[in-house]
Formats: sequence, C-alpha cells, structure tokens
Amino acid sequence: MAEINDKIEADMVDQKDAPASVAPDAPAIAAMNMIQALNSALDVKMAEDPTVVSYGEDAGYFGGVFRVTDHLQKKHGLSRSFDAPISESGIVGTAIGMAAYGLRPVVEIQFADYIYPAYDQIVSEAAKMRYRSGGQFTTPMVVRSPYGGGIFGGQTHSQSPESLFTHIAGLKVVIPSNPYDAKGLLLAAIEDDDPVIFFEPKRLYNGPFDGWHEKPVSPWKAQELAQVPTGKYVEPIGKARVMKEGADVTILAYGTMVWVALAGAEHAGVDAEVIDLRTLVPLDIEAIEASVKKTGRCVIVHEAPKTSGFGGELSALVQERCFYHLEAPVARVTGWDTPYPHAFEWEYFPGPQRVADALKAVMSGGR
Repeated sequence: MAEINDKIEADMVDQKDAPASVAPDAPAIAAMNMIQALNSALDVKMAEDPTVVSYGEDAGYFGGVFRVTDHLQKKHGLSRSFDAPISESGIVGTAIGMAAYGLRPVVEIQFADYIYPAYDQIVSEAAKMRYRSGGQFTTPMVVRSPYGGGIFGGQTHSQSPESLFTHIAGLKVVIPSNPYDAKGLLLAAIEDDDPVIFFEPKRLYNGPFDGWHEKPVSPWKAQELAQVPTGKYVEPIGKARVMKEGADVTILAYGTMVWVALAGAEHAGVDAEVIDLRTLVPLDIEAIEASVKKTGRCVIVHEAPKTSGFGGELSALVQERCFYHLEAPVARVTGWDTPYPHAFEWEYFPGPQRVADALKAVMSGGR
C-alpha cells in the first residue's frame, strides 16, 4: 500500500498550497482538474448546508489519498470532516444512521475495490430504507470512491464494480468523465434524498487525456469541460451528454471510456455520435433511443469485464427499443473476463484501436 501511495503522490497535482476556499474576488469560472472540482463541490455544499458531513479512511486531516477532501477539515472543522477507522461496513453503516436522522453524509471508500465489506449495508439497508419504512425515512447519502485502473495499482486498487450496484433497486449510480460534470453531479448527489454511489475515474483525476495515453491533452471539449464555476451549480442526475454528434453509429460510454471512444472514432474515421451516459441509474434511455434510431448502429464501451457488465443491459435496452432501426448487431468493447492484470494493465483497457475495429465492423454490418 505504501508503494501505491508513493506512486499516487508522485503522479498527483500537488494541492497542499491550494486555497482553503474561494476568495470573494475570485473569478466565477476557474480551470480545474477533477480532484479540484470534486473538492470544490464538497466545500461549496458544506459551507451552504450544515447537515453535510464528509468522512472516510484518511479523508479528514490527510485530505484523502487523492486529496479530494483536502482542506475541508481545516475550514469546516473536525465535526464536519473527519477520519474513520478502516471499516468500510462501519463507515457506510454510520452514514445510513446519520442520513436517516437528518444529516447528509458524504463518505469516501478509499478505492472502489474496498467497497465489498460495505456491500450488505448498501444493498440491505441504504437502498431499502425508503421502501421498508413506507417513505417515513430516506437515506440522503453519497458513497464516493476512486474507480477503475490507470495508476498501476494492481487487482485490488483498479476494479470497476458498477454493475453490482446498477442491479440494486433504490440506488443511483453516477460516473462522471470530466471536471465540470464531476462537480455538478456531486452537488446533485448530495442534495438527492436517496443513496447515490458516486464512482470517480482515477485515471481522469488530474486532467483529460487523448484516449491513447495517460498524458493530459487539450482538445476543445476537454478545455471546455475543465472550465468549472467556482460557486454552486447542479448537473441533473439521469441526463446524458452528447459529447460528439454524428450520423453513422452511436457510441455509449461513461467515465474514462468516453475519451477512449472519442479517440477511437477519430482513428476509425467514422462519423460517430458519442454519448457520455454520466448516470447509469437512472439511465437517460430517451437520449440513447433517439441517437440509435438516428444512426442505426451502436457500440458500447466500458472498462469492466464483459460478462454481466453494464454493457449487457445497454445492449438489451437498445435491442428492445431500436430493433427495427438497427443495421448491424450491437457491439461491446470491454475489459477482459479475468482478474485485473497488473502487468498488462494497458493491454486490459479497451483502447482506441479496439474501438475503431468495432466501429468498422458494425459499419460493415457485422461484429
């Protein structure tokens, strides 16, 4: 774990000298990476609403292993931003109790891979509270967690478990792909009266990239989405974003894979419409249906393994709603059906070449 933390520290943008809050004369818009945007969301909401608390493993004094909660304890105090024992079940269990009795806890699970000990609390308690109490109690809580690969963390720091939560009625699942959406969606999640699983693609924490490499780049869309309002704004949960309009094929993606999809479409030379789902539950099925009926083809891209991945649900929905408009079978480009391979991390990721190959295949009517 120490080696992983050293690697993370070396790769991160150092925010130790960042201002604890936005100055009164600061511009309304600022360039932010995803870490800074998420930190800003928490800061803004904690300043506005005294019922919001933030805690987790190393999420108080230390500011989180990725520094998303940096400076919150200094500004908002020990009772609002604090560290928790290494007990994911305890972290989520206490959050459920807080939420049921009027607080709005935002808890951090240090890596998505560590969320499994808390799974029973999330599924059996948080997701069911509204229904089992006949609406007398709700659980307005957010479970944040760094998600996916990209830091050479190996199989216990790189998993993508979103489909385990999209299957559970009563949960909302959000995965942003850029700083602007990350802040707006986190603010919406905190204000939501139901539990939200908020996965943060760690490969995007320090800035967008070109889809081929880790290095940051600045295509127009990435530049635009890194310009983040310093104050409060909300992006609606359940609304997809069309990242690129096109006429030939629809690509459905979320998180890191949005940028891979854009690079793959460019590489293939295909006029693809790229949709960033942003929210898996609730899903913007209307946007998906409209796009696929327009293009007649669909490619789905996600980092998680293929079998029982969320792409299977997307494929079924597209087939059910757009069958008579499809010119080719729906294609999926995903991670391997194996444990996460540390030594072959970049071979494991769906890359632009695999996306381009799938696009060419569906354009020719096949797989």
